[in-house]
Formats: sequence, structure tokens, C-alpha cells
Amino acid sequence: MPKKNVPSPRKNIPDPTIARLPRYLRSFAEFVHNHQAVLSSKELAAISGINPAQVRKDLAYFGQFGQRGIGYDVKTLDGKMREILGLHKAWRIGLVGAGNLGTALLQYGGFAKAGFKIEAAFDVDPSKVGWELEGVRIWGTPAIRQVVREKKIEIGITAAPASQAQRVAEDLVDGGIRAILNFAPCALSVPKSVIVRGVDLASELEHLTYFLEISSKSEK
Repeated sequence: MPKKNVPSPRKNIPDPTIARLPRYLRSFAEFVHNHQAVLSSKELAAISGINPAQVRKDLAYFGQFGQRGIGYDVKTLDGKMREILGLHKAWRIGLVGAGNLGTALLQYGGFAKAGFKIEAAFDVDPSKVGWELEGVRIWGTPAIRQVVREKKIEIGITAAPASQAQRVAEDLVDGGIRAILNFAPCALSVPKSVIVRGVDLASELEHLTYFLEISSKSEK
């Protein structure tokens, strides 16, 4: 009798829990720096800004990592969290848009430290094609599909204008991209198999100013 396709339990994990995992991972660095071998959920909660009950609930989705009355082994939990987030291996990235934002992303050293390597950059400006920035060559956008395939790039970052973002996304997907981080202020239409996360910096600032405005009015 053929085996039934049983969905992975990780697919049912709430998005807010997944969003908190990187915060936990960054918190571990503080304990490692202080040579602390074991930490409690209360300590992890304090440094990550999340209540202890939520920390325990989040981690429980992925297994039993700690011991009651003892806590969590920092190195073990750090390793497991990196594995859960897929950071136990390097990820190849293709960046489209070598303007001010794209250039800043190319120069950001945090990607490499986290295991993300920008393998290629692309731009529509002929004067930029052929340049190298931080050791990354800039190609023309017509080469997106070919270069993505050749370099086996899995993640795309779009820092192109909104008017070009959809075409860029289609070229990335055609090249074999499986996930896109979109900085363009627009929604992308891609196959369901491709993961898209949008980052709209202006919207984030507007979110902050909304609460600042409320706070200012309440103080009057």
C-alpha cells in the first residue's frame, strides 16, 4: 500500500512565530559572547523582548530543546535554530537594481556573516554593466535568466523601480529563483511555488508616524 502524503507539521506554524525566530537567533549571540552555556526562557525573553510563555510556545513547535529547571543549552539551541531557518548552508542571491539602495545592499557586510552571498547584480543602465562592486559583477537585465541558471541562484532581491519590478520578477522566476525579497512598492504576481516577501520602507516609516501622531495628540 502506498504511503500517504502527510504534510510537514512545520507548514502549520503561525507566521508570527516564524517571524520571531530570527530575533531568538540574534539573541543567542549575546549569550555566546558572554560565554554563558545555559539560558532560561525568562532570559531569552528578556533579551529578545518577548514574554517567556510565548518563547516556550514558539520553541515547542520545533521540538523539546530544554530541560525543566535547567534551561536551554545555548550552542545546541543556536545550531538547531540555524538549521530550522536554513542557515546551516550558504544561499546564493541575485540582486536586481544597482542604484542607491542596491549599492547599499551590495556593501552591507551582514549578508555574508549570516550565510547569504550575492553572486550577481543586474541593472538596466548600460554605464554600470561590467562594473564590479564589492567583488560582485553587474550584468545587464537581459542576462538575468541565464546568469541565475548558471550560478544556481536561489534568492532574488528586487531593488528596481515599481514599473520594472514585475518584469524583473518574471525573469528571476524563469531563471529558477525560488524566493524573492521585494523592495519595490508594488505587489508581484508569481507562481505559488515562489515565496515573496515585500519590504516597503516608506510604509514602515508611515506606520511609525501614525503612532507618533497619536502620541503627540494625547500629550496635548
